[in-house]
Amino acid sequence: MSWNTFGRVLRMTTWGESHGPAIACVLDGCPPGIGLSEGYIQPFLDARRPGQNKFTTQRQEPDAVRILSGVFEGRTTGTPISLQIENIDQRSKDYSEVAKSYRPGHADYAYDAKYGFRDYRGGGRSSARETAMRVAAGAVARLVIPEVSIVAYVAEIGGDGIDPARFDPQEIARNPFWCPDPQAAKRWEALVDGARKAGSSLGAVVECVARGVPAGWGAPVYAKLDAELAGAMMGINAVKGVEIGDGFGAARLSGEQNADPMRPASSDNGDHSPQFTANHAGGISGGISTRQPVTCRVAFKPTSSILTPVETIDSDGQATEIRTKGRHDPCVGIRGTPVVEAMMALVLADHKLLHRAQCG
Repeated sequence: MSWNTFGRVLRMTTWGESHGPAIACVLDGCPPGIGLSEGYIQPFLDARRPGQNKFTTQRQEPDAVRILSGVFEGRTTGTPISLQIENIDQRSKDYSEVAKSYRPGHADYAYDAKYGFRDYRGGGRSSARETAMRVAAGAVARLVIPEVSIVAYVAEIGGDGIDPARFDPQEIARNPFWCPDPQAAKRWEALVDGARKAGSSLGAVVECVARGVPAGWGAPVYAKLDAELAGAMMGINAVKGVEIGDGFGAARLSGEQNADPMRPASSDNGDHSPQFTANHAGGISGGISTRQPVTCRVAFKPTSSILTPVETIDSDGQATEIRTKGRHDPCVGIRGTPVVEAMMALVLADHKLLHRAQCG
C-alpha cells in the first residue's frame, strides 16, 4: 500500500503532485489553544521557496500557504489543521521525454515497477515539491516545542566542507547556501554555478542541531528517538545517508574516546542532572534524549534531473539516452536545509506528546 502519513500522535498526511493544481497536508493531533496564523508559517516556506537565486531551480512558486481548518480566532482548536499551497508555475511540456524514458537515479522506473503507471510531470508524487508541506507542518510543530531551538546549515557541497574554526551562526542566513563559514560560501558560489552551467549537479551534507530538548523524550525499543529521526531524514527526497551524533565516526573511536563523560551538576538547587563533557551520541542514549543538543548529519545526493546525457532505457526496454529538460536545483541539499529542520521539529514534537501521554 502507499503510505502518506508521518507521526504517531502528531500525524502529518500530505497529498498532491508536482504539477497538479495544489499540494497540501493535514496535521492532526496538534494541541488546542496554540496561536497560529498563515503569516507565522510563511517565512519557513519562503526559506525553501524555489527561484530565489541562480543556485536553485528557477521555477517561480510563491508558495503562499492557506489555513483551511483547525484554527479559530487565531488559535488551534485541537481538530485537524489543513494547509494548502497552490501550484502556479508548472511547465509539464518540459517532461515529454521523461514520459518515454526513465531518468537514472530518479524514481521513474521504481514507480512504474510498483504501480504500472506514473505521473511523469516533474516526477509527480516523487517530486521534492511535496516537501513544501513538510516545511509548513514543521512550522506548526515548532509551536508544540517552544522550549526547543532548531538550526540546520549546509556543512559540505561537492566534497568541499566548512572549517569548524570559522563557524559563525550569524552567517547562516546571510548567504544562499545556509552556510556558517563565509569563506566556504564564497567558494561554493563558483562550485555550484559551474555545475549548473555544465548541466550537472552536486551533492551536499546538511547538519542539524536541536537545543533545549529535555531528558526523557523517546523510547527504549521500537520508537527510539534516534531511529525515528533517521527514518524522518531518510524520507526526504534525495537523502542517502543519516548520522546521529558522531555517526560513522564513532566506529573509528575506542570506547573511552566515544564515551560522553558525566560530572555532577554545579547548581545547589537540588538538580541532580549530570553535566556532560562530550556529545558523541548526539544527545540520545538508549533511544531517549539526554538533555544534550540533538544532532544529526544528512547526506543529499546530486540532483538526478540533469542536462548531461545519461544512458538509460525507455518504457519498452530499449537502450537510449536522456537529458532532463526543465528547471532543477544544481544542488538539492541547499533547499533541503529547511526541510531537515522541519522533520526534526515534527519528530521532536511527536515525541514530546508521546512522552506526555505516558509520563504526564
